Amino acid sequence: MRPDQWGAGDYADRMVVTPPGGAPPPPSAPAAPPPGAPTPRMPLRRLGWRRFLALAGVVLLIAAGALFMVFTLGESLGAEALLVGVIAAILPVPVLVSCFLWLDRYEPEPLKYLIFCFAWGAFVSTAISLLVNETGARLFEDRGLPTALTAVLVAPFIEELTKAAGPILLLIFRRREFSGVTDGLVYCGLSAVGFAMVENILYLGGYGYRTGVEEYGPATGAQQVIAIFIVRILLFGFAHPLFTSMTGVGLGVAARTADRRVRILAPLAGLLLAMMLHGTWNLLPSLAQATGQPVIALYGYLGVMVPIFFAMVGLAVWLRAWEGRLTERTLPDYVRAGWLTPPEVAALGSLGRRHAARTWARRVAGDGGVKAMRGYQFAATRLALLRDGMRRGLDRKPAERDRTAREERELLDAIAAYRSFFVGRDPQAPVGVWDGQRYHLRFPDGSQRTVDAPDEPVVPIPVVLAPPPPPVGHGPHPWHPGG
Repeated sequence: MRPDQWGAGDYADRMVVTPPGGAPPPPSAPAAPPPGAPTPRMPLRRLGWRRFLALAGVVLLIAAGALFMVFTLGESLGAEALLVGVIAAILPVPVLVSCFLWLDRYEPEPLKYLIFCFAWGAFVSTAISLLVNETGARLFEDRGLPTALTAVLVAPFIEELTKAAGPILLLIFRRREFSGVTDGLVYCGLSAVGFAMVENILYLGGYGYRTGVEEYGPATGAQQVIAIFIVRILLFGFAHPLFTSMTGVGLGVAARTADRRVRILAPLAGLLLAMMLHGTWNLLPSLAQATGQPVIALYGYLGVMVPIFFAMVGLAVWLRAWEGRLTERTLPDYVRAGWLTPPEVAALGSLGRRHAARTWARRVAGDGGVKAMRGYQFAATRLALLRDGMRRGLDRKPAERDRTAREERELLDAIAAYRSFFVGRDPQAPVGVWDGQRYHLRFPDGSQRTVDAPDEPVVPIPVVLAPPPPPVGHGPHPWHPGG
């Protein structure tokens, strides 16, 4: 629904219209809380013994993988080369992580899940992949085959499978934390960044510094570290995130569909595509070396991998705004129910508008207003995603639908409490009430005016919400200017 369509029709009738997709109508809005109400807090889930055991198991698994990798790398590289490799491999990590967090601006994911995915890729995935790759190399060697086949026939499958395993666990056990393809890209991308960081320690510290020191001395070791850093990180540092992002797309599609076949086939298709890209990437230098034609690798990178990379970047940027556009499509249901006003929904539609709303909140309510506006924007985005899930029929079981209804009410209550920090505090704006159809404005000279919603309601100035109308059959619901 476009902004210029808000405010049409009878308010009492529209309160009971079922939105498209069979989702239940939003609950009626209560009276607004008094200004300055305490900042709301979302209820915390109790940590039962099953969740505690699962959490402890995951932590122990990641810790075991970390100890194994530290011991293995330390033993094979030596303390000095390990230190050089760690320092050089960590340098690009903040940049890569920031890129994925930049994608996740509308509805940032819980920090604990982001850390879990990164740690899973860095320690669990690398530990399992190292063991499997070494086993595969020995088997090829025992059969008289070149060990380079490991990079083409073994590494792509085990590495992509293990990198994706962490985000897949999140999708299975925390499906509500997957709001779409963007979240799949973020979770899988962070897992891939963690994996690439540890793998780069081996290349930079082992093949770079240690090999150079053993042959010609520390100066040569430093030169080789710089050369490998330029080629492996600056030029092709996007490789692992690019491969695993294919799985992320599949997981994101699975998270937003009610079709069980798509929930299974989409992740499998994404994982298979990630393995194929990874295998092709590893095959190019092997072919170049076997044929003595380096141009094969160059043509493969420029003709295949680089276009795929830029296509994925374009997709990620387009998806980044999806949650903003989603609020403009779904939250008008709550405008009609009296929870929100058209300018508030419009102000959620882009990051620029959200920043303008926080700037306005700081002006009228100080630091507390900014904090409340951030919480309001996050809760509104979560509400839009929840509403979209209702329309898509993601909840099949009665218990899931009940939980969604409770979460919807909690988010609405939080939004109402956040609004109390900045509603009516702008001395430059007239006092206004939104009744679900139009505004009732009171100006400083005492005059009152009824105004329809504008075609482009982008000014983020919340107004007071009128009480909900009485049930049908209880007579009209007049608006009282002084209410």
